[in-house]
Amino acid sequence: MTVWLVVSILALILSPLSWLRLSRKQGQQMTLRLAARRMGLAMQLAPTQWPHWLEKEPPSPCPQYHRARRRGHEDCWCYWQVSPGIWWNQWKEVCEDPRLGAVFARLPATVYKVEADKRMIALYWSERGDESVLQDIAHAFDALA
Repeated sequence: MTVWLVVSILALILSPLSWLRLSRKQGQQMTLRLAARRMGLAMQLAPTQWPHWLEKEPPSPCPQYHRARRRGHEDCWCYWQVSPGIWWNQWKEVCEDPRLGAVFARLPATVYKVEADKRMIALYWSERGDESVLQDIAHAFDALA
């Protein structure tokens, strides 16, 4: 009887420690985020208003990967991936810029949005995939920054 009492008390004390352990998905996300940091990409969870015309609304807040742009880039644009390989701007016009199209073609289907302003390039992504997907994202940042 005493043994069962001691075991149940220990289980009660130690059970909250299991809540602190990362799930498999969280562990994979943390691995990707650390690999991205080693590649020079910054990451944050950014609250985002998604266009009403997207078929499937991405999460908010959404993981945003970003990198600073080099001087001399004055172009500002924003494109959403409505289906794999199809990129629209805010007026639902297809991306016709061949330079952007070539870069967007290498991005995975799990990227929701890519935008650029004078200071930075940002990419909103579901964080699904492995480090090879991060290589494609880093290549996109190198080509567009």
